[in-house]
Amino acid sequence: MDKDLNKDLTVGKPETVLWRFCLPLFGSIIFQQLYNIADSLVAGKFIGENALAAVGNSYEVTLIFIAFAFGCNIGCSVIVSQLFGAKKYSHMKTAVYTTLISSGVLCAVLMLFGFICGGGLLGLIHTPQEIWADSRLYLDIYILGLPFLFFYNIATGIFSALGDSRTPFIFLAVSSTSNIAADILFVAGFQMGIAGVAWATFLCQGVSCVLAVGVVLKRLSAIPSDGRADIFSFWMFRKIGGIAVPSIFQQSFISIGNIIIQGVINDCGVGVTAGYAAAVKLNNLVITSFTTLGNGMSNYTAQNIGAGILPRVRAGFRAGVKMIWLLCLPIVALYLSCAEGLVAFFINEPSELALSSGVQFLYIVSPFYFVVSLKLVADGVLRGAGEMKKFMAATFTDLVLRVVFAGILARGMGYLGIWCAWPIGWSVAMALSVYFYRSALPPVSGTEKT
Repeated sequence: MDKDLNKDLTVGKPETVLWRFCLPLFGSIIFQQLYNIADSLVAGKFIGENALAAVGNSYEVTLIFIAFAFGCNIGCSVIVSQLFGAKKYSHMKTAVYTTLISSGVLCAVLMLFGFICGGGLLGLIHTPQEIWADSRLYLDIYILGLPFLFFYNIATGIFSALGDSRTPFIFLAVSSTSNIAADILFVAGFQMGIAGVAWATFLCQGVSCVLAVGVVLKRLSAIPSDGRADIFSFWMFRKIGGIAVPSIFQQSFISIGNIIIQGVINDCGVGVTAGYAAAVKLNNLVITSFTTLGNGMSNYTAQNIGAGILPRVRAGFRAGVKMIWLLCLPIVALYLSCAEGLVAFFINEPSELALSSGVQFLYIVSPFYFVVSLKLVADGVLRGAGEMKKFMAATFTDLVLRVVFAGILARGMGYLGIWCAWPIGWSVAMALSVYFYRSALPPVSGTEKT
């Protein structure tokens, strides 16, 4: 991998720069989601409906750990982007080393918490007895792989901060494709059941993590320093934490909210749980993809703020909205026209309840991808600008509304009421995020130089 893959996002037409930078990010997150999709697909097709429900059930708990990894990714990525844009390379390297050390300590604490409290978390979401053992087994193996999750996310954040979205795409394309093959081999070939699904993910994520971190360290060594880079800096730790901690809290509370919603869903029976597990994989593929494009906006914003070019941020926001809505069009059309086939793809001989509940989820939620994608682009700008309080306010509004309305509407409408909570939360939070973006970066008079 060549250091020339590093890209300065402060020069060139914003729309062209964002397309070139974000499209590989979009491809990367699709392959990232293939890990979980492959797990659900193999579990549903080769083991059964209960196995699919167990994977989907455990996934809601794993989102807590993903939240911490995501926060470390964002904290490091935003600060490194700003320092790269300002050409302060020694400070940039210190930020990377500080993140790696502090994240390693955090990961160890979370692993201990996961092994001790995993059963309690599964109980919190009312895990049905028939899928309890498989859910706990999958979760325990997942926790063993947390170091791979953390350090891989940090590595991809650093690549993005340096303007390189192609390298992580290559890693993910290879590792996720290998994960599909390993899933089938361990489950269908070795008859390992739900453990085979978990160990396949563990193995493939481990390989991609080691390769990604190795390439990052090599890339950093090729960048000339403008001074001495410290291995650890408490000042830099606080600076990174100023971005990372709010992001962790935001993602953690979203995960807790999802756990509460999962508990409401589990009360509807295993059939609805399985249907939701299939449909939410399809939904998470889209939302995580949009979030990753929002992260690209954060890197773009941070580099340009570091270079002191605010008009490019506003031009980038408009280009980002145009780009993400163009991506929404085929996705929404696919989900509305092929919902039944997509849900059935995950389950071997699905029950009528599992199929209908999953299809209705996609029918209700997918048209609002235009709404939530606008929110995520605005959130990306807010994060890149360091406006974390405003970012968190909009995100918490979405979370609270979804949790509250899921509980209220489920009483009279059943699982359809739970599904309706998504559009309500997204719509109100989108309005807040766009308002906060406009107040944080008001338009300037005259022609904006791009």
